[in-house]
Amino acid sequence: MAKGTVLSRYSPDTTARFLCCVIATLVILAGITVLILYLVYRPSHPHFAVLSASIYRLTNATSTSPASAISTSFQFTISIRNSNDRTSIQYDRLCAYVAYRDQPITPPTSLPSLYQESDGTVTVSPVIGGEVVPVSAEVEAGLMTEEAFGVVPLRLVITGRLKYRPGPFRSGWVNVYVKCDVLVGLKKGVSGLVPLLGQSECDVDT
Repeated sequence: MAKGTVLSRYSPDTTARFLCCVIATLVILAGITVLILYLVYRPSHPHFAVLSASIYRLTNATSTSPASAISTSFQFTISIRNSNDRTSIQYDRLCAYVAYRDQPITPPTSLPSLYQESDGTVTVSPVIGGEVVPVSAEVEAGLMTEEAFGVVPLRLVITGRLKYRPGPFRSGWVNVYVKCDVLVGLKKGVSGLVPLLGQSECDVDT
């Protein structure tokens, strides 16, 4: 062996294994950190509920239209609750409409953008309707029959998008679809606040 030659204590294979162990450890630690942050800041769906309903108009408008049509005007008070105490929520492009037997009976009504703090509740009271809406003959007849009976099943639908803000992080926009099936008591010729019959919780899909 030539004088002055210095031999490494570690072979190339040992060095490569050491580097692989370091990289694997860093990846595992990063994964654990991400998992912990996700569990801590994991967003949950907001809770929607209908608190009250008013019906100002629900009439047959066929006489003023060439096909089956109705004229309606509703107002719903809706509670939106963010139950997560670490995540705020931003809502945008919200609109609401009322449906009967899966057919819209009002045009969509735009709602204001909302920012909801963590563990907070906001309420909105949109007035929906006011225009003549063409419907099928079956829907028109069914609505008039159930109005005369005094109990009308309706579906309030809210669509839009939301963005979660968990702590220092921020998600992208996520589409949201809310459906609230409500059963209202109604007396023909009487307008204004109507009783809600049964549950008023809504289903939320994102």
